[in-house]
Amino acid sequence: MKNLFLFLLFCCFSCQKKQQSQPLLTTKSKIVTLNENFQQTSLSFAEKLSQAAISIIDPEVVYTPSYVTLKYPNGDVSPKTGVCTDVIIRAYRKLNIDLQKEVHEDMKVNFSKYPKIWGLKTTDKNIDHRRVPNLEVFFERKGKKLAISQNPKDYKTGDLVTWMIGDKLPHIGIVTHLKSTDGKRPMIVHNVGGGQVLQDCLFSYTIVGHFTYEK
Repeated sequence: MKNLFLFLLFCCFSCQKKQQSQPLLTTKSKIVTLNENFQQTSLSFAEKLSQAAISIIDPEVVYTPSYVTLKYPNGDVSPKTGVCTDVIIRAYRKLNIDLQKEVHEDMKVNFSKYPKIWGLKTTDKNIDHRRVPNLEVFFERKGKKLAISQNPKDYKTGDLVTWMIGDKLPHIGIVTHLKSTDGKRPMIVHNVGGGQVLQDCLFSYTIVGHFTYEK
């Protein structure tokens, strides 16, 4: 019963599977030739995060919002499963930043500053970092909260954007250096139900958060 309850809560406050009207760009080899050693290049952190996000594009990742017991630190769900938050976690791990550990350690000391949506009285290393509202608090506390606008030029490479889908379901993605076909908007790496993909979807949902985070 407890696991079922946690599963339902996770579904409600993670990401929502939704049909997309825009075509998906899913094959990274057709988009950009990646330097496999991009961590060691002269790229800025933001550019490295963009490349890291692109490197994990995989349309075969099945959207799976189940509660999963993870190892700690550096725990991950099965590579072919995940939700929107797992895109962020996996991209940062490419740069040797473990959001599972970072979020957990901050929540241990500052639990009262994090959302009480789930009714928890203590931290949970298995799922805290996989919840969008928690990441929003963490990125504002440890990174920088940026302005929300409808101007695509305000969204820079490596930024993190959160949305509210259908006015109730949180979602998150990473802004990349790649542009939409008309050159007007940055492309986003995210998972809203069709795998870990690159998509022109910055303004497809209601933007509620805009952050940057570099440890």
